[in-house]
Amino acid sequence: MKQPFLETGKIVNTHGIHGEVKIVPWADSPDFLCRFKTLYVDGSPYEVRSAYVHKSNVIARLAGVDSIDDAIALKEKVVSIARAEAQLEPGQFFLTDLMGCQVRDADTGTVLGEIVDILTPPANNVYVVRGRQEFMIPAVPEFVLETNVDEGYLTVRLIEGMMPDVQD
Repeated sequence: MKQPFLETGKIVNTHGIHGEVKIVPWADSPDFLCRFKTLYVDGSPYEVRSAYVHKSNVIARLAGVDSIDDAIALKEKVVSIARAEAQLEPGQFFLTDLMGCQVRDADTGTVLGEIVDILTPPANNVYVVRGRQEFMIPAVPEFVLETNVDEGYLTVRLIEGMMPDVQD
């Protein structure tokens, strides 16, 4: 089941003396986080008065956070967005929605396992799949042929050496 709120960053510091906060975004681009009119911190909504990208982080001015002391109180808090307010392009999805998805072999239809973690190194994401064995799949079109988060599965074609032993 898709969660109504998605964790999208963390307030790591203050910025200036007027209550702005520095957010490390957990998204493909910090610009994504700047699009929202409301951010949620510990479940409480904060209207975004302004937000801009600064050195790959987001500097945000939140309603009700008017001093450096107010901003310090939010330090180390996780920032969330409402899923309903997020507009994704067709074919895009949130990584959190992949967690628990079945991974199926494109040639045989065999369920190889489910996604239990996603690594995000610079080159491309890597899906950690747990079945009878744990293995990893680079999230590239050569291996991941179909991603259907609505139905909860991925179809993959793996090369020799990547394929887990699914025999009894």
